[in-house]
Amino acid sequence: MKQARFTEAQIVDILGQAARGDMTARDVCNLHGISEQTFYRWKRKYGDMTTSEIKRMRELEAENARLKRLLAESALEIDAIRDILRGK
Repeated sequence: MKQARFTEAQIVDILGQAARGDMTARDVCNLHGISEQTFYRWKRKYGDMTTSEIKRMRELEAENARLKRLLAESALEIDAIRDILRGK
């Protein structure tokens, strides 16, 4: 099966089609050319989120990664200063 890349907005729309009850999950998967495994993975990850909630989640993930980098850099600086103070 050809692997297609879907935007988060498209994923929300695809999940919404099945949630409305107009179509079964299998029908939605066939219509969009995705596996049921992919559908249920998306459903587990995104649940009932809206597009704006997903955007906010991505922003928070990016901020979290930035803060982790800053913390790691600070820890390295602290270790370097300790080594200097110990005379190494």
